[in-house]
Amino acid sequence: MMDDPVLKIENLRTYFYSRSKQAFSRAVDGVNLVLEKGKTLGIVGESGSGKSVTALSVMGLVTAEPGVISGNIGLKNNGIQKNLLQDIEDYVKITNDNGRIAEVSKDNPGWQRHIDRILRGVRGKEISMIFQNPKVSMNPFSSVGQQIKEAIMLNTPINNPQEARQRTLYWLEKVKIDSPRLRYDNNPYGLSGGMCQRAMIAMALSSEPSVLIADEPTTGLDATIQSKIVSLLGELKSSVGVTTLLISHDIDVIKVLSDRVAVMYGGRVLESGPSTEVLAAAHHENHPYTAALLASIPTAQQIRAKSYLQAIKGDVLDTINLPTGCRFYARCRQVTEQIKKQCKYQEPELKEISTNHHVRCWRYFDA
Repeated sequence: MMDDPVLKIENLRTYFYSRSKQAFSRAVDGVNLVLEKGKTLGIVGESGSGKSVTALSVMGLVTAEPGVISGNIGLKNNGIQKNLLQDIEDYVKITNDNGRIAEVSKDNPGWQRHIDRILRGVRGKEISMIFQNPKVSMNPFSSVGQQIKEAIMLNTPINNPQEARQRTLYWLEKVKIDSPRLRYDNNPYGLSGGMCQRAMIAMALSSEPSVLIADEPTTGLDATIQSKIVSLLGELKSSVGVTTLLISHDIDVIKVLSDRVAVMYGGRVLESGPSTEVLAAAHHENHPYTAALLASIPTAQQIRAKSYLQAIKGDVLDTINLPTGCRFYARCRQVTEQIKKQCKYQEPELKEISTNHHVRCWRYFDA
């Protein structure tokens, strides 16, 4: 039985309009996720599966038309429950044509004002985010110390500049950045990628948020620095105990840091459950897509033998022209004759196959 969730995402839908194809892309299409207090939920999947768009939707940072169009994002902090998408449907109207989205009419200015009003006091305070590229995300004209200090003064009870400076140095030391007092005065472009990522982590944690979203925190770093950042995040998880939504292509990172994992493909969650169960290579109860992802990880034996890596055949799903059945059907290698028709023409629901382990696959319904 799950604990009372800090963050609960229900039926989240985020669509974008493709001007070249004159159609709507369902980047996130009915996603449900639950994040328990003090736990880490990892999200894995190929590029284009909807991982980062899910995170940006939670933060209210999707601004392209039409953006987030429906769903509920429940945030519970200090006994207070908030819906970060409350009344969002009032600003959106969807027109369907034979199951295809023909038009999405959205009052963008009204929607943006509404979201900003709801998320005032939430963004950066109750929910913080570590972005993929910290050098782009930080102000290039201000020192990292000043930026962290500003975040502390905006999002915590500390309003004394000297006290905020000391708190900034505390967090720079906490993330094990080299020479914290020296780095305080460095601008982002004066830091290496690893140092800049540590500074970004310090800024995100400095407001002591209820939820931390880490979007590809090791992307763009060399292998040695990646390993150090993963170790740092593991230590911070133990010492700070912040509830974390972790997004990564690197399944090994998810294995190390996550308590639970959700596997996304084509804007849907295809599997979710305990990370030790879902990401176990020898586990026999997996969605075919999860099994294919795990099989694509090179083993030590393959590296020594210099053998070819195992790829997932076929192309990543086009989220504009979605199939009527299972979204992974065209690439699946585990379809049997008994369920072939169902797989092709009818999408399965998430089915619980063991305690808190859900899979969206007709094989388990057939069994």
